Amino acid sequence: MSRGTVLLTGVGRRRGIAAGIALALAGDDWDLTLCHWPGYDDRVGLEHGPDDAEAVATRCRELGAQVEVIAADLADPEVPERLVREANRRGDLTALVLSHAESVDSAIRTTTVESWERHFAVNARASWLLIKALAEQLSPAVVERGAARVVALTSDHTAYNLPYGASKGALDRLVVAAAHELADLGVRANVVNPGPVDTGWMTEEIRDAGIAQTPLGRLGTPQDTADLVRFLFSEQGGWITGQLLHSNGGFRTAD
Repeated sequence: MSRGTVLLTGVGRRRGIAAGIALALAGDDWDLTLCHWPGYDDRVGLEHGPDDAEAVATRCRELGAQVEVIAADLADPEVPERLVREANRRGDLTALVLSHAESVDSAIRTTTVESWERHFAVNARASWLLIKALAEQLSPAVVERGAARVVALTSDHTAYNLPYGASKGALDRLVVAAAHELADLGVRANVVNPGPVDTGWMTEEIRDAGIAQTPLGRLGTPQDTADLVRFLFSEQGGWITGQLLHSNGGFRTAD
């Protein structure tokens, strides 16, 4: 039997972290609503195929999950509530995994107002509105079980990736706020920093540097992040809330 539905954003590429999370949750008997925005991958030149989101959905269905795929631009403030409503059409929406991102490199002197506003619209405002809509639409049964979960993926990028890093910082704070403000609804909310994960965007130089700065001598994988999300969604992970968790192989503490 399904454990409920998870709304998972940012599922645009087979190699992406969100794809790995989707497959892991499907294997744990969750049904899924997968959100992606193909215009973003095209615009920033990320490696992807024309049907990656549907391919991920197909693999999840083979694991027994019921899956819906929705293409939507989270820069539109009307989109988050609609996504949550659609994901909750059976009244069993239980969790959000916020894996979407706007990430276009620029620095203090080169960031445009337009870029700054789009980063905050996608990375911060949409995440707030998705969490707000979840809280407003949780079924009494999910609330009674204390089963609701929110997991957001963040980053510690700052220099030369200014609007991305600043908007991810805002994301961290709003998810921690959700852990406190929505505790009466049984919501557990956490932020996960997956560290260096090569999903097709790294150059050889970046890849080698990431490996050298990680004590375990390898980059992270989507499966590493998925394993942590699975734990946070489990009963055993129910005591963890309001945290920023570094699932990064020691990357931040490396010399």
